[in-house]
Amino acid sequence: MCFLSTDGGPRSFVSRLADDVEDVQLEMASDVQEAAEKVLTDPMSPHAEVRYTAIRLTESLREVLRIAESRGARIPVPDDGDREGDEESPLPAEDRR
Repeated sequence: MCFLSTDGGPRSFVSRLADDVEDVQLEMASDVQEAAEKVLTDPMSPHAEVRYTAIRLTESLREVLRIAESRGARIPVPDDGDREGDEESPLPAEDRR
């Protein structure tokens, strides 16, 4: 896990750079998932190719989980008084549960 501390806030150069790196990692994970799907749905895929695919999937999952944890830690926890402002939530009413 890594922590990013900047004085410039969420739009500082370092924060934007970290966001850009995370976006690249997520794109790569998507590419790995698509390639893995092709390998894993082919019953004739060689053992070595399936193993290589599992290794790449594990790497991608590790990165995606790190990004999710990092981004989740940046989401502010609302005060109890903020709960009454649910009507201003950007989610449709049926999605707020």
